[in-house]
Amino acid sequence: MKAFTELLHWVETTPLAILVSQSTYGFAAIDMFHVAAVAVVFGTIAVLVAAVTGVLMFTGQAVKYAMNFAFLVKLALMAIAGLNVLAFHFITYRGVARWDHGVPAPWSAKLAGALSLMIWIAVAAYGRFTAYYMFP
Repeated sequence: MKAFTELLHWVETTPLAILVSQSTYGFAAIDMFHVAAVAVVFGTIAVLVAAVTGVLMFTGQAVKYAMNFAFLVKLALMAIAGLNVLAFHFITYRGVARWDHGVPAPWSAKLAGALSLMIWIAVAAYGRFTAYYMFP
């Protein structure tokens, strides 16, 4: 655990992290792009912008984020969302050709869609909660 904390401290002291955490508008500007990318919700570019800006915001206060309950839940939910996508693409999506012939989508596709929607709503909510758990 000590090595992990030392790694997080090192991340916080990189020039990029210092720019994010100590510049007048750095964090706010990155947060603006992060929220805008999340609001767009679709497209590879939006996902990449959200991921890059999220990592940048993390670098500014890596130790605090690593101890933040809401942030950790958000990360766990994102991992679950990723598993849901993998399960959909490698299991359910294989039969997609049959869905175009007047047959309703199978329950597994509907379940994957419903889970995805619920998980991403929770990710957004815990993303907002993160700010409220930064300071104990």
